[in-house]
Amino acid sequence: MASIRHDIAIDASPQHVWDVVRDVGAVHERLLPGRVVGTRIDGVERFLTFPDGHVIRELIIAIDEQSRRLAYSVVDGARPALEYHHASFEVRAEGECARLMWITDVLPDAAAPEIRIRTEYGIAEMKQAIEAAAPNGLRDNTSSSGGQGEFGQGVGHPGLS
Repeated sequence: MASIRHDIAIDASPQHVWDVVRDVGAVHERLLPGRVVGTRIDGVERFLTFPDGHVIRELIIAIDEQSRRLAYSVVDGARPALEYHHASFEVRAEGECARLMWITDVLPDAAAPEIRIRTEYGIAEMKQAIEAAAPNGLRDNTSSSGGQGEFGQGVGHPGLS
């Protein structure tokens, strides 16, 4: 199984970055605007719609408030096609800024080079969107939902790209 890891420093508070990442129903508005044009939540499933109309179905596995970790799995619609996908985001404090880590495990191994390129571009796009929405750079900024997102605080769910 191929394991792909990217991490990037973000000029925003760790709380602001976590608020954006954990807001699983607003990917199209807060995390990847333009790259994703629609997000729909149905129970523990998330459906991401892309500009070409393609839809990816993901399972939200866990939202861990204490460790600032979100885990999910693409279960249908992966491009390229995958036998297995599991990924997680973690937000860590790095001084007054944040570091976003994205770890993705995939099968088949042959898909790893393309997934690596996609996630590398994706995390750079996330950085741009998060920093653009963080007033005054490092100021702590949370959404009007109070950082609760679709699943509420501290929810782990039993059991994207």
